[in-house]
Amino acid sequence: MSSTFNTKVNGSLEFTFSEEEATSLDTVITKPNAYHLLVNNTSYHIEISSADFLLKNYNVKVNNTTYEVAISDDLDKLISEMGFSIGGAKHVNDIKAPMPGLILDINIKEGQEVKEDDPLLVLEAMKMENVISSPRDGVIKSIVISQGQAVDKNALLIEFE
Repeated sequence: MSSTFNTKVNGSLEFTFSEEEATSLDTVITKPNAYHLLVNNTSYHIEISSADFLLKNYNVKVNNTTYEVAISDDLDKLISEMGFSIGGAKHVNDIKAPMPGLILDINIKEGQEVKEDDPLLVLEAMKMENVISSPRDGVIKSIVISQGQAVDKNALLIEFE
């Protein structure tokens, strides 16, 4: 089964191409993240200057002109049609214990500003230390637990403003 790719360049120009079209291009790798492309006897020097593989966004320089390129495939289209989105806004207002355990360490204070993926606390469960990280950027409203406290599954740990 062939995949179809939808490409949006600089947020406005849209192109659709198949996997076969992409793999049949006359390209040569010249160095890491750099390519030479030949199309209709015209030569192009292409360099991928940055790539976000999760969001499928790329900055591509073609003959010294930089373009922002977003690529989506059939799966992305299906996910969008179902009402889901990758990397969508997270509206988490509290952190609950994912399992019963013991609070070993609390790395934050009330009123502290945190970024997504900042470590909030360490929960020991089944002799393993689990670092609970922030699911989003925000400000800590309250810390309901204390160091050394035993907690049950789904116990409220932290609230965001």
